[in-house]
Amino acid sequence: MKAVEISDEFIKLGQLLKLAGLVSSGVEAKIVIQNGEVTVNGEVDTRRGKKIYPQDVVEYKGQQVTVIGE
Repeated sequence: MKAVEISDEFIKLGQLLKLAGLVSSGVEAKIVIQNGEVTVNGEVDTRRGKKIYPQDVVEYKGQQVTVIGE
């Protein structure tokens, strides 16, 4: 599992996918999220603006990313 550190209270789902290198662009992030290919804490979420907080786990194509705060 990959960990991504953020300095703010939260990060939006689309931004996290880009920051973690799971997608190459915001457009790609939007498409895979809207297609239901991304899970947040084990549940499909189709909102790219979904707020992801430290300890949340995001999964896409078998790769898991967790968010950690400073």
